[in-house]
Amino acid sequence: MITRSDRGTRWVVAQMILIGVVAAIAPWYRGHWPVTVSLLPAALLFAWAAWTGVTGVRDLGRNLTPMPSPKPGGSLVTSGIYARLRHPLYSSLMALGFAWALAWSSLPAVAFAAALALLLHAKARHEELQLAQTFPDYPAYMSRVPRYLPRLR
Repeated sequence: MITRSDRGTRWVVAQMILIGVVAAIAPWYRGHWPVTVSLLPAALLFAWAAWTGVTGVRDLGRNLTPMPSPKPGGSLVTSGIYARLRHPLYSSLMALGFAWALAWSSLPAVAFAAALALLLHAKARHEELQLAQTFPDYPAYMSRVPRYLPRLR
């Protein structure tokens, strides 16, 4: 029987494997296009990843967990970066994967970064079900705040 904890662990293990593959494959299979073409997009994605990652960890505080379910006794964070994005940490990891692949001009790494983004999206959707069950205010928060990119006003 698969418990909730086991299922969360599987999400995290799959995520870590894909992160490792993107990190390892890019330097080995590089040079699919001139690096000058993707240097600026890579830099912008690295900057986005750093900002959303650091700010997301800071604002989440003691509620931080790699698992796709809320920490027991945790609270719903809707301030700071979480007032603009529901999943800044997933946004950060997605951007980091693509930035790394672009920095090495690695087509296989772009493909694995896309697989990582799809996995993180599925994990976020699963996590949102858990959050909605735990926090009655979560559905209203979902309707106000986008998942990965802020709305331009």
